[in-house]
Amino acid sequence: MDLIEVGRLGRPHGLEGELGLDLCSLTALELHAVKSFVWKAAHGATRTLTLVTARPANRRMLVRFAEAPVRAAAAALTNGRLYAERERLPDPGPGMAYSFQLIGMEVVTEDGRTLGTLAEIWPSPAHPVLVVRGEKEILVPAVPEFVKAVSVEDRRITVHLLPGMEDGG
Repeated sequence: MDLIEVGRLGRPHGLEGELGLDLCSLTALELHAVKSFVWKAAHGATRTLTLVTARPANRRMLVRFAEAPVRAAAAALTNGRLYAERERLPDPGPGMAYSFQLIGMEVVTEDGRTLGTLAEIWPSPAHPVLVVRGEKEILVPAVPEFVKAVSVEDRRITVHLLPGMEDGG
C-alpha cells in the first residue's frame, strides 16, 4: 500500500470531535472523495479513520472522523499524520501536481545550471516557497515569475533567479 501524507492533525475544535488539519493541499470535496485515511502517531501507532465531515476554516481544514465522535477521542489523534492511499487521491487536474510529486525533483536555472533538488515546500500566506537544497539552500517563491516550468515526466523544475537569490538562503 503506497501511502501519501495528506496533512497533520492539530488540536480538537469544539465538542463534536472536529480536529484541525494543517498542511493539507486537498479541498473538502477531495477529502470526502478519499473518505478512508490512515493515521500515524509520532511513536508509530496507526489507525484507519473514516471521514465524516471536512470544511475549510481560515488556513486549515476542520475534519471529523467516525472513530472519534467526541472531543476526548479526537484529542488522542492530535499531532498525528494523516495519510491516504495514492490511488485514492483525485487527479490534481491538467498542469497541476501534488507536493509529494514535486519533492525530490531536480531544480535547474533557465540556462540549465543545476541548483539542487526540491527538498520541501513551505506554505505561506502569500504563496508556497520552494526549498531547494544543493551546494546552498535556496528559497524560491512558487509564483510564475520564478517557476518557469515543471516537468513531472522529466522530474525537473526550471526556475528564474534574480541577482542575490542564491546568496540569502
